[in-house]
Amino acid sequence: MARPIWTGTLSFGLLNIPVKLMTGERRVDLSFRMLDSRNNAPIRYERVNAETGEEVPWKEIVKAFEYDKGSYVVIEESDIAAAAPDHKESVDIDTFVPLESIGPEFFEKPYVLEPGKKAEKGYVLLREVLKRTGQAGVGRVVIRTREYLAAVVPKDEALLLLILRFAQELVDPADYKLPEGGLEKWKITTREVTMATQLIESMSSEWKPDDYQDDFRERLSKVIEDRVKSKRVVRTPAAAEEALPENAATNVIDFADLLKRSLEKKGAKPAPAKKTAAKKATKKTTARKRTGQKSA
Repeated sequence: MARPIWTGTLSFGLLNIPVKLMTGERRVDLSFRMLDSRNNAPIRYERVNAETGEEVPWKEIVKAFEYDKGSYVVIEESDIAAAAPDHKESVDIDTFVPLESIGPEFFEKPYVLEPGKKAEKGYVLLREVLKRTGQAGVGRVVIRTREYLAAVVPKDEALLLLILRFAQELVDPADYKLPEGGLEKWKITTREVTMATQLIESMSSEWKPDDYQDDFRERLSKVIEDRVKSKRVVRTPAAAEEALPENAATNVIDFADLLKRSLEKKGAKPAPAKKTAAKKATKKTTARKRTGQKSA
């Protein structure tokens, strides 16, 4: 069961709806480590003083802003705290705008708002009114230590909180070299427009997101699985003795072997393998035969 990022309120006007902010996306990226090709040892990154070349401990590191080339001003934690917004654990809607008026370039990341106890009525009220009006609630929200611009929109039975980019975070397309003018300037004929329209219509369908999968990730996962099965596995001396990896694949890794080595590393004696019923029966039969021979 997913845990809420925070529990707070969704507020607009005098209406406060207790909600839980839940993650609305799932990360499925494959994680890679960087190794030295000469001995397959992991690459370690260190915090090094640019002048002395010595490693710097975390306790000696401070945040600073480079206001000019090579010139810095140190920012204390108290400065950051003073600049932090006061309305934590809340979504404060400032205004309602037509959802279609928010350009696709503004949307960044989705969250799901789950109603708190006895907050269902207010939750449903806002959800259904937003559906009827086609509006989105726009306001600010603090997630962890940063304030974001966000839009509250209805989606089936849910209210989604969509993180928006601020206008200053976007690059104006006019900054790039784009073709100006319309069809006539670029001598695009009526026949070309007709054929392009027909092609688009012939390829049109309903939006079904489940039809699109991360095929590259699946193919790469298959390559990794085949590499492990063929035992062409890169193992560093340290990694070979480490405990069972948390995300080990049960159909690839030999758990018994890993557990045995883990116990041996800690100086414990692995438990002997349990005898099967067939072996026990065979042992009893052999014992009976020996007893019979001696008594005869």
